[in-house]
Amino acid sequence: MDDNEIEKLLRTAKTIAVVGLSDSPWRLSFGVTQYMQSQGYRIIPVNPNVSESLGERAYNRLEDVPEKIDVVNIFRRAEFTGEVVDSAIKLGVRWIWMQEGVVNREAAARAEAAGIGVIMNRCILKYHRRLAA
Repeated sequence: MDDNEIEKLLRTAKTIAVVGLSDSPWRLSFGVTQYMQSQGYRIIPVNPNVSESLGERAYNRLEDVPEKIDVVNIFRRAEFTGEVVDSAIKLGVRWIWMQEGVVNREAAARAEAAGIGVIMNRCILKYHRRLAA
C-alpha cells in the first residue's frame, strides 16, 4: 500500500483490534497502542494472557470480539500471524497491519486474495504521525 492508501485507512478506520497487546506500560505494543487510543481510535485488546489493557477488556481471540473491527494490528512474531490472518479473513476485516519486524508473506498473500489490505513491517504510530496527525 502506498502513502495515500495508508492515509485513507488511518482517516477512515475507527476500531483497531490489537493482537498481542500487553498490559505492561514498558512493552512496545502498549506505547504504540496508547498513542493510537489518544488519537481517538477505539482499541480492542486481543491477548489471552491479560484481562484488560488501556482500560479496555481483552479478548482471547479475534473471533471473541463482539463488535466490528476495521483494522487488525498484529504485535506477534511472524510465525503466529497466519492464524491471526485466517481469523481476520473469517471476520471480514478490511485491513491487517503487521508491526515493524513482523513479516509473513504467505499470510499477507492469503489476506490480499480475500480482499483485505495488508501493511507489513511498518509501525502504525509512525505512519499516523507522518500522514494523519
